Amino acid sequence: MDDRLYPFSPKKFVTKSGHTLSYLDEGQGPVVVMVHGNPTWSFYYRNLTALLKKNFRVIVPDHLGCGLSDKPQDYPYRLHDHIENLEDLLADLQVKETSLVVHDWGGAIGLGYGGRHPKAITSLVILNTAAFPSSKIPLRISLCRIPILGELLVRGLNGFAWPATFMAVSKPMSPEVKKGFLAPYGNWHDRIATHRFVKDIPMEQSHISWSTLVQVEEGLAHFKDTPMFILWGGKDFCFNDYYFNQWRKRFPKAAYKYFDDAGHYLLEDKHGEIEPLIAEFLKRS
Repeated sequence: MDDRLYPFSPKKFVTKSGHTLSYLDEGQGPVVVMVHGNPTWSFYYRNLTALLKKNFRVIVPDHLGCGLSDKPQDYPYRLHDHIENLEDLLADLQVKETSLVVHDWGGAIGLGYGGRHPKAITSLVILNTAAFPSSKIPLRISLCRIPILGELLVRGLNGFAWPATFMAVSKPMSPEVKKGFLAPYGNWHDRIATHRFVKDIPMEQSHISWSTLVQVEEGLAHFKDTPMFILWGGKDFCFNDYYFNQWRKRFPKAAYKYFDDAGHYLLEDKHGEIEPLIAEFLKRS
């Protein structure tokens, strides 16, 4: 991978399960924790990290199974596990207060942590994500949940991370950026979490992660008056306007900016424009 795109020195944290989680810890000042989703990793936040570290301490973990973290084959990869790993990491780093930036499945993970530690959250940046149950799922994602077929598609053919490099953006990625997104997911072994994340989307109450997601949703009540900035890509086929409207309805006091020409990978499509907006919001907050 091109070091010019990811010029950071990741650190390591050993989780309770004994597996090693990779994370960035850059800069000094008020803490900002940025939580990625699936199938991205801390690489997604590279440009925002480079800007924010000038004024903030920026912490960006790679979830287990993602990015440069371990990819155990016998790990449960449930929402509860990811929240707990984030909680343990921030406790180890003695983080008492933080702003949260969340994207995709990182919304449920980050706000799951926030619901457990509401007094620690100083502000929130919401990027094309959800932190509440929904019955809506795109066909192209539901195909990846089909037993046997889904695993063959995601782990065998890289039919999740690779399509995202062109389906999650409205502007084509450069070959170097595309390579960066795909670097950690080069084979069947390394794509385990990409598939498990898809399987862990709770679509019905009988799902093992349903109760965890309901707890995350209930925890949102803590943030009615917390400074919040919602930034949204209007061309997102997964987290579409339904989710944007849900956030607006639940948090009418939140500032927001809607980009009708941007896709799910909002930070890619609006690189150069969106980072200063986030930085200014965090400084004010």
